[in-house]
Amino acid sequence: MPIALTYPGVYIEEIPSGVRTITGVATSITAFIGSTLRGPVDTDPLSTGPIRVQSFAEFERTFGGLWRQSPMTYAVSQFFQNGGSDALIVRVINGGAAATGSADTLNLVAASPGNWGEQLRVRIDHATRPEVGVEELFNLTLRDTATGVTERFLNISVLTAHPRYAGRVLEQESKLVRLITPAPATRPAATPDAAPGVDPMTVTPGSFAFNADGDDGAILTDTQLSAPTLEAGKRGIWALEKADLFNLLCIPPFSFEATGDIGAQTRTAAANYCRARRALYLADPLNSWDEPSDLISGANSLDSVTWGLARSENVAIYFPRLRCPDSLQEGRLAEFVPCGAIAGVYSRTDSQRGVWKAPAGIEATLNGVSELTVKLTDGENGQLNPLGVNCLRVFPEIGRVVWGARTLKGADSLASEWKYVPVRRLALFIEESLFRGTQWVVFEPNDEPLWAQIRLNLGAFMQNLFRQGAFQGRSPREAYFVKCDRETTTQNDIDLGIVNIIVGFAPLKPAEFVVIKLQQIAGQIES
Repeated sequence: MPIALTYPGVYIEEIPSGVRTITGVATSITAFIGSTLRGPVDTDPLSTGPIRVQSFAEFERTFGGLWRQSPMTYAVSQFFQNGGSDALIVRVINGGAAATGSADTLNLVAASPGNWGEQLRVRIDHATRPEVGVEELFNLTLRDTATGVTERFLNISVLTAHPRYAGRVLEQESKLVRLITPAPATRPAATPDAAPGVDPMTVTPGSFAFNADGDDGAILTDTQLSAPTLEAGKRGIWALEKADLFNLLCIPPFSFEATGDIGAQTRTAAANYCRARRALYLADPLNSWDEPSDLISGANSLDSVTWGLARSENVAIYFPRLRCPDSLQEGRLAEFVPCGAIAGVYSRTDSQRGVWKAPAGIEATLNGVSELTVKLTDGENGQLNPLGVNCLRVFPEIGRVVWGARTLKGADSLASEWKYVPVRRLALFIEESLFRGTQWVVFEPNDEPLWAQIRLNLGAFMQNLFRQGAFQGRSPREAYFVKCDRETTTQNDIDLGIVNIIVGFAPLKPAEFVVIKLQQIAGQIES
């Protein structure tokens, strides 16, 4: 509102500039879905969503690190090894049970299902602050003997009305256990001391071991990840509904067995969900694909019912699988799917060059990979590339590299505008950034002043990308346009409460085929 003019003099009024800076979103947050040794599960009603980890050390602390029963844990390791920096973990379990334990009358249960809880020990002592009334305080000490992690909670109570009620304290602060209710009416007795000089958390008496009733559950199936009934409860793939943003999705096989591949149901659900969330699904090759011909024809080819995934611009597939040293098997080579390593290469390329650069080429090396299961030739590469299959290759001196950058809809016969991964990812990046950066437009007066602000702010965002080299063209006019005016938003649109914004850009496409033409120059003929 204008300043009220009451006295003679000079008045200062600040006028809004109309500039609302649009910030680009992250481009390589990678979601992993599968089983882990420990950690929060998607079925936990108190779960706040996927757990964010930004290093493999953090993954080890929360989910237990590498586990021979879970290919996903290795994919996460390869993700960080190849340049990844931001991951979302969804732990899914098929059955399973949390280990239980007790100290006198206090009954506890491990914080998450799995055999890991059987390694817990618990001790109670009464060296508390002076009690007031009937507080009956006690101290609780917990230790995971497998990792050495120790937790100690002082001056807690079994009284539900007490500010330090044990149930609430453990639920909010402990990563190891939860209280089994109902709590005892009085505080539990102190645990007998161990012999002098002996750590009480290692022996009985001194502390009590948890029971051997933990269970890791059975091997996962499609039912735990992609059954349609899971969507309403935000479980399985749909647990990512609780995540604000992710850009890449990896769902490694359920196990290392020959029959451990995820099914067509899960692949299809993942592709559809990524389309809805403006993300890219990195699909893994089937275990039965031993040669390029297996992808082209046969019972398990890309067009088979077994594969079952329709061509989608939000999916990219890489072939073949990797052979890497397995630290749990004395460093012997083992076979792994490539999705985790590929996601790491995406992240590394984004940080070094930008999302518009194809995550392929001699810079896209695969760290920690000793061999590929199939050493492709140029001819075999030439068979798969036109089908939209990205090949992993081995070159002398360069090593193992990503040698393809097409989406699954990038087959030559489809002639899709979303043929290339960098073009698709750049579009998804722009869409998500503009979606978040234009929320202020809602409920603003729908007329030329608003349209001018929209053009100003979106134009500034696109200009910044142009200056970074994200588009083709020598000038902004050739590289992009932002249109929002009477032509895009008619009076009927205004009456319906609609404002239409059209944004166009000229994407950079990778130099997939480099053709060098040589010609001999004939000797000059003197006249």
